[in-house]
Amino acid sequence: MIQVLYTLVFVEMGLILALVFRTPIRKLVVMGLDSSKQGKGPLMAKTVAGTLFVVFVSSLYSVMEIQKRAMETGSVNPTDQVLLANHMLEASLMGFCMFLGLMIDRLHYYIKELNRLRSTLEAVNQQHRVITKVEENKSVGGRK
Repeated sequence: MIQVLYTLVFVEMGLILALVFRTPIRKLVVMGLDSSKQGKGPLMAKTVAGTLFVVFVSSLYSVMEIQKRAMETGSVNPTDQVLLANHMLEASLMGFCMFLGLMIDRLHYYIKELNRLRSTLEAVNQQHRVITKVEENKSVGGRK
């Protein structure tokens, strides 16, 4: 489980780096995220995120149980120490995965919004150029 979570964290970090810097890979990542957010993709993502959250809460509950047992007995069993470390590592990796997933979603949204605003701005600038050319032609024609 821990190897899978580490792999997931590194893949998500790579996606974030691809989204943050303007590289040719960014366009491919955005197209991939666009296609994953269509059809049954959002339902599947919510199901996976919900399952990850339940396992995250379960790990936190196990950590609290082990700590409560240690408080009752006054000493920590070596087996409990290993279990505690393992559950804390799993919980932290799952928390990182959920946070990075949220960051990827927001970065994707902001990049899409930025592209939409750039295209709108370009259209407005082009309309402004046409209007100024027409006004210049009227003013030049009016002088003659």
